[in-house]
Amino acid sequence: MNSLKTTFSITLLGLILILSSCQEKPSKKENLKQTIQAQIDSIDGTVAIAFYNLSAPKDSLYINVDEKFHAASTMKVPVMIELFKQANEGKINLNDSIILKNEFKSIVDGSLYSMDINEDSDDIIYQQIDTKVALKDLMYSMITISSNLATNVLIELVDAKKVTASMRDLGAEKIEVLRGVEDLKAYEKGLSNSTTARDLMSIMKSIANYSAGNKKDCEAMIAILKDQQHKEVIPFYLPKEVKVAHKIGSITGVHHDAGIVYLPDGRAYVLVLLSKNLKDFDKGTDQLARISKTLYNYVSSN
Repeated sequence: MNSLKTTFSITLLGLILILSSCQEKPSKKENLKQTIQAQIDSIDGTVAIAFYNLSAPKDSLYINVDEKFHAASTMKVPVMIELFKQANEGKINLNDSIILKNEFKSIVDGSLYSMDINEDSDDIIYQQIDTKVALKDLMYSMITISSNLATNVLIELVDAKKVTASMRDLGAEKIEVLRGVEDLKAYEKGLSNSTTARDLMSIMKSIANYSAGNKKDCEAMIAILKDQQHKEVIPFYLPKEVKVAHKIGSITGVHHDAGIVYLPDGRAYVLVLLSKNLKDFDKGTDQLARISKTLYNYVSSN
């Protein structure tokens, strides 16, 4: 009798082990989602992530991608695209120079306002006011050091409405480029530039795939984006041999980064990290940078 019980127990145990082994183990993608969700949960604020693997398009990750965010300085990428577009159409010449001014019209009532050097990331440019500056140099400063003065001059030149229209053509359905920077009257009325992670992903994809303009122009855009001087998010924890063409954006409680990540082996992916309502800006920034590292580890290990 005892022998029969023992045999039955062994058989039952074997059956349990067989059934357990038949259960699917979590896939790498599922583990990735769980890891990133835990990282997001550690941030006191709202986060959106759009990850698109250019080398394996089906291998993508979208979290909160249609949530509306203040665009902050990420809207400077659409302005750059529009500059190249209008240059290609013969409307402007990026080698031409214009008189740099610090006087702009509010989109609310046309009243004049000026930029504050203390609120800008580019103080050197203010020494060039009332002198001639090349459009290509203003564009470079707008992207690489996020010059607000340069941005406002260029938005006035190409027209914010045309920038938004061009982004619609690239598949960015919700992004709104309404105005330049520091238009306080517009800000008080809720008229601010806005975007979603999905739209910024579409825009960065169009640059990476050479559909934001001709190939030569897109290569020039990528080169400018690779010279980005603010590197505290996407590239922060990545190996030095990894190149990132990206644009950051930040205001109070908001920190974004949108870019194209190029691995040494030739593979590449688009990553957009957006955040708002950050209670601890530095901690949130660090966690966003760690999310970038998690995604890099995922891609590089596959």
